[in-house]
Amino acid sequence: MTTLRELKGTHERISPEIEGRLNQFKELWKRKDDEAVLEELVFCLLTPQSKARTCWAAVERMVEKNVLSGKNKAAIEKELRGVRFHRNKARYIVEALGKFRETGIRKMVGEFKTAEEAREWVVKNVKGLGYKEASHFLRNIGFSDELAILDRHVLKNLKALGVIEEVPKSLTRKKYLEIEGKMREFSEKAKIKMGHLDLVLWYNEAGEVFK
Repeated sequence: MTTLRELKGTHERISPEIEGRLNQFKELWKRKDDEAVLEELVFCLLTPQSKARTCWAAVERMVEKNVLSGKNKAAIEKELRGVRFHRNKARYIVEALGKFRETGIRKMVGEFKTAEEAREWVVKNVKGLGYKEASHFLRNIGFSDELAILDRHVLKNLKALGVIEEVPKSLTRKKYLEIEGKMREFSEKAKIKMGHLDLVLWYNEAGEVFK
């Protein structure tokens, strides 16, 4: 079972790696690269119930074959090997790219003053993204690293640490925000920033700092 002492020890050991990854995300935001932002959006559309590395490999294939430039759903589906619910996700990708390539999702997100406001807008306007994926997207584009990304790895560790009593079978908006609040309180108690805490909890299960 994960203890606070063990968590702090792991954090101290991998903190430079975490900081490096977060800086990469922030650099993406500073570069004002809309295509890179759309690639992260596609990645986050793929991640529900699928492995992160499998999803990112699919994004890299789609970029290499230039299938994200158009609206060819069949071509996108073809590259989603190993991604669950690939047909629905291909449809979400086509819809999102058609909606935001011209208007610029980065510019639209940047209009919000708080990460919470930006997340509400993303959840409302990007079909296929819930609170977890929207938080993930905003973190990965460097907009904010203060939101909780409550995937199964993080929830499992929050339970082990006594932050939550049980891993919920489903996450409504109310439940998500409730657990996020508890995680933020724990972050302050442990003196581990939210962005770091998310990645160190993910590392506990996945064994790496990824995306």
